[in-house]
Amino acid sequence: MPSPAPPPTGSSADRPVRLFFALWPDAATRDALVRWGARAHAQCGGRAMRPDTLHLTLGFLGETSRDVAHSLVHATRARRIEPGTLLLGRFGAFPRPRIVWAGPSGDEGDGAARLRDEHRCLWEWVARLHPTRPEERFRPHVTLLRDADTRMLPEAPAEPIIWRYERYVLVASVQDGASRYRIVAGTQP
Repeated sequence: MPSPAPPPTGSSADRPVRLFFALWPDAATRDALVRWGARAHAQCGGRAMRPDTLHLTLGFLGETSRDVAHSLVHATRARRIEPGTLLLGRFGAFPRPRIVWAGPSGDEGDGAARLRDEHRCLWEWVARLHPTRPEERFRPHVTLLRDADTRMLPEAPAEPIIWRYERYVLVASVQDGASRYRIVAGTQP
């Protein structure tokens, strides 16, 4: 996982920064996601996500003032979460934006319920620091392809991706032609 860095500063110090909270995969999980992405790409086409951008969004904050961003960085570093495991066992799609994703199978014990609890706790905590409201429905997933044909998804590999996590990160999204993500803070392991 990349080292946390402070939010961008300099001549753009007054411009808002686009932020989100995410689980960031370790190398083994990222490599498994890349293999799943290749499998999906072979059937659905589209544009594969770069390996360095693969993540699971826990909460999208959007445009955030620099003052609030600095408060979030400091507060995030002081937080702890309960370690957990998420089993990614199926492909799914968002047809309208033409996105193919990997997600929990929906079986009891896949870790999705635990992650939904973490999502709820995250938004309860962040409400006092940031005015954004959470998504109406949280669906844990990792985007693998964009601009893909979502009409027929491949079968998921027999072995799920086992994602063990012990922290989440606060990420800044930088737009300069292509999206780049920079981790600006992480919870305590």
